[in-house]
Amino acid sequence: MERRRRAVRRGSGILDRLEELKLALLSGQAGEGTLENLARTLREDRPQDSDAGLNGLLDQIDLRAAVELAKADLRRSAA
Repeated sequence: MERRRRAVRRGSGILDRLEELKLALLSGQAGEGTLENLARTLREDRPQDSDAGLNGLLDQIDLRAAVELAKADLRRSAA
């Protein structure tokens, strides 16, 4: 049960960082601090849960975060 709680907490944290990034970009800021926090959270080990549905959802959250980090790298390269 504790692994499940940690996995959900990690997923929620990534979603929070993605929301912060969205708000920063909409306000015209680069959101560099948010990107660093997002990258750090994504690098953390993710506890695996026996629930395949939860693992699939967490995979999708991780993928969305990785896409946003890649897009940020492209923006930096273009600047």
